[in-house]
Amino acid sequence: MDTPPFRLHPGDPSSPVLLHVPHASRAIPAHVREGLLLQGEALSRELDLITDAHTDAIAERAARAASVTPWRFVNERSRLVVDPERFPDEREEMRAVGMGAVYTRTTHHEPLRPEPPADEHTLLDTYFHPYAQAMTAAVADRLAATGRAVIIDVHSYPSHALPYELHGSDPRPPVCLGTDPFHTPDMLLARAREAFAPYGDTAENTPFAGTYVPLAHYGKDPRVTALMLELRRDHYLDEPVTPHGGLAQAADALANLVDAVHTA
Repeated sequence: MDTPPFRLHPGDPSSPVLLHVPHASRAIPAHVREGLLLQGEALSRELDLITDAHTDAIAERAARAASVTPWRFVNERSRLVVDPERFPDEREEMRAVGMGAVYTRTTHHEPLRPEPPADEHTLLDTYFHPYAQAMTAAVADRLAATGRAVIIDVHSYPSHALPYELHGSDPRPPVCLGTDPFHTPDMLLARAREAFAPYGDTAENTPFAGTYVPLAHYGKDPRVTALMLELRRDHYLDEPVTPHGGLAQAADALANLVDAVHTA
């Protein structure tokens, strides 16, 4: 039987912070793998490119280092199963390039699944919708416990643009901070810039933009604030996937952000 596709790691009851790690896993259940057009080494190479390698380790180390332990919501499945941060319908612009909630194309626009996927609805019902419901519940729990919820979305991106990127020609700073006009207050953005100041160059919404908020709260509840952290991979990896000493620096910076948010 398939194991749970996500895990909520409890933090301190007083912490409003939820570290969300959606793209760190490489795990693809056998029944899903069978439906992919890529297999073997080709699939392994695609996982190298599409996975935000070791961002779960960054979040875990940051949680241990923080003065007040944040909560962590971690996807236990590869985004090649489903991408929990996409819309499941035609509103998502990435769907037009085969990378909606259920990917049909690779990072290089090669076929990943038949179009349309025969198992799309099953994948959404099995993985996407339960994930969204659990994340919504985790946010509601922080609201009930602390009166606010602060989602920090932990991602990474390659130093050189991949063909699937819609804005691959945009600047690629060491740290990209994705924001939302409703859910990212100036104070949260300022705290993030301060925490990651050792990187020397942070930018807002380039080359990736926005941040994740469950649809039940999105654009409705100002008590839910959010920020997307995108680390350029060469600053903590020998790309594509081998961590180096920069991983500890990234975790320390994230821990500083968690502490700053908690005391704000």
